[in-house]
Amino acid sequence: MGSILGVIFHFIGGFASGSFYIPYKKVKGWAWESYWIVGGLFSWLIIPPLAAWLTIPDFGTIIHSADFAVLKWTYIMGVLWGIGGLTYGLGVRYLGVSLGSSIILGLCSVFGSLVPSIYYDFFPAAGKDTISILLSERWGQFVLLGLLICVIGIIICGKAGAMKDKDLAGHTQGTANQEFKIGLGLFVAIVSGVLSACFSFGIEAGKPMAEVANGAWKAVNPGQGEFLYANNVTYVVLLWGGLTTNFIWCMILNARNKTFKDYTNKQTPLSKNYLFSAIAGTTWFLQFFFYGMGESKLGNGASSWILHMAFIILIANAWGLALNEWKGVSKKTKNTIIAGIAVILLSVLVVGYGNHLKEKEKEAKAQQTAIHII
Repeated sequence: MGSILGVIFHFIGGFASGSFYIPYKKVKGWAWESYWIVGGLFSWLIIPPLAAWLTIPDFGTIIHSADFAVLKWTYIMGVLWGIGGLTYGLGVRYLGVSLGSSIILGLCSVFGSLVPSIYYDFFPAAGKDTISILLSERWGQFVLLGLLICVIGIIICGKAGAMKDKDLAGHTQGTANQEFKIGLGLFVAIVSGVLSACFSFGIEAGKPMAEVANGAWKAVNPGQGEFLYANNVTYVVLLWGGLTTNFIWCMILNARNKTFKDYTNKQTPLSKNYLFSAIAGTTWFLQFFFYGMGESKLGNGASSWILHMAFIILIANAWGLALNEWKGVSKKTKNTIIAGIAVILLSVLVVGYGNHLKEKEKEAKAQQTAIHII
């Protein structure tokens, strides 16, 4: 049951992340940097401590008491991830929601799931899944197979993007098509995908803070499993790093493009622009709120990260089709992107089955231990 709940929580988080950019499309008359940072203030500064305050008593004390090295590396990973998140917005702008998200998050899923497990092979830590465990255990082999299938799905989506570029060559069909730039978009997407994986590393770096929150909750609620919201305290510090990167860059763009006036320009629908930006930013944070809940059921290993990324890719591609981002392309091109989505969906099922096997193995070992004690 725990693995099923974990998959459901990751799906909700993936839905939030795959959908967060949609409200930004309702913003009128603002430059990209203006609505991005307004939404970002909710994503990185306002909502995270609010979520921590609602779920973790004395979360501020946990942060204040944490070792400096923990805070430093959590923040640094947040800064690097912030660059990835910043370029994510540009990648979506130049490639569209579906294709941009597929490539960026596909790379992110590979780096974010494999690098920590390889690291823990060299520096073992209790409760951490290493690459050796994934390769040797049957459940781990299914998780890695799911990752491989996910990569294949991403390649198919990338192929669809190249076909789309060819189909639309020489045609102008609205703003979205005018902004479609396959070369620049792919470069930005690769940078974003690699650096976005630093969020996974940041969760690992801030794990001591989450463990304090988890221990405090379990002391008050014995025998009720792991604390669903333990990661919320880690997000506060991690997202400070993301805020730093994005705020500096957006202010530079505001100055360069002379767009500071956006925030007070009464010729634009100011209240709606702030509202939709706030909705986008809040929706974005919800992805990791539910990621933390899914992780409490599945563990912070490769499986959690792969499921999270795969669900985001699925939802983003579904939105891309719903928003007619593939309008004007050939039937073959549209069938190719649908095939890519289907393959990614298959990867989710394979990873989910791997987690089911992991849970069964844990139950079997627990029963054996109980029999041995008797």
